[in-house]
Amino acid sequence: MTGLILQQAVNALTIGAIYALIALGYTMVYGVLRLINFAHGEMFMLGAYAALIFVIFLFPHGAGLFGALFIFIGAFIAIGLIGVAIERAAYKPLRHSSRLAPMLSSLGISLALQAAVQLVAGPQPIGFATLFPAIHLQFAGANITTVQIGIILCALLLMFALNRFVSSTRLGINVRAVSENMRTAQLLGIDIDKAISLIFFIGPGLGAIAGILYASYYGVMTPTMGVIVGLKAFTAAILGGIGSIPGAMIGGFVLGFLEVFGTAMLPILTDGYLGTEYRDIFAFAALILVLLFKPSGLLGERVSEETMVYKRDF
Repeated sequence: MTGLILQQAVNALTIGAIYALIALGYTMVYGVLRLINFAHGEMFMLGAYAALIFVIFLFPHGAGLFGALFIFIGAFIAIGLIGVAIERAAYKPLRHSSRLAPMLSSLGISLALQAAVQLVAGPQPIGFATLFPAIHLQFAGANITTVQIGIILCALLLMFALNRFVSSTRLGINVRAVSENMRTAQLLGIDIDKAISLIFFIGPGLGAIAGILYASYYGVMTPTMGVIVGLKAFTAAILGGIGSIPGAMIGGFVLGFLEVFGTAMLPILTDGYLGTEYRDIFAFAALILVLLFKPSGLLGERVSEETMVYKRDF
């Protein structure tokens, strides 16, 4: 029993780390612009495809440690730049429109990116070889792989780096000031466009890393892989309190534990009537319950209508 619980805990940490990385992109954009960027799931998908392109053209015989590091950094930069380009083309012209317009624009971008990848790479699933050494380790009855350890460590390192960047650097403080009050930040001499571009560079970059980790874990990727996973990460951001970076991290891990342990218990509780194919129930049930009983999330700020008017105009 101990081995089974430990196994499920490691599985939950692995998938929770991936959800948390994607949720950071949602929460950073919402924290600054109060915009739900539905195209963020496609940044996750593009990251996996960018990594595959690097592998095919630069490391056809195996990436190795430095090659894997190059792929992660290259995908982060490439998808980050795509995120900035999307913001400039699809969101910035709508910055003074109603909230519905940029949200619809993000949906359009999401569908366009999916269609573009399907045209280039085809709609079929593509195999993805893990970038981590795949070694199985036995610990207290649990089978833990070095791929899982690599994913968890990589995600934790990125989350720690992001937290330090936001809390300790000048650029990070500028971003926090813009998220607090855009007009006041502008009066203080902060370049708002630069801060927003930075958000749209870091968020998609982290989503791209999450896409590589996800493809490395499951060994497959598809042009629509960002739809369900993106919605789950959005749920994680809501669960933790959208707009809160620590909340997105916690929400990702909470959702990972909820999904993994719930999926493991579902066949037992229903006497086999419901199987593991219903794993998505837990994420969306959690979303409904959070919206009903604690819409501000675990660490989210309770925001009144007056505060919303005061803080933003997008």
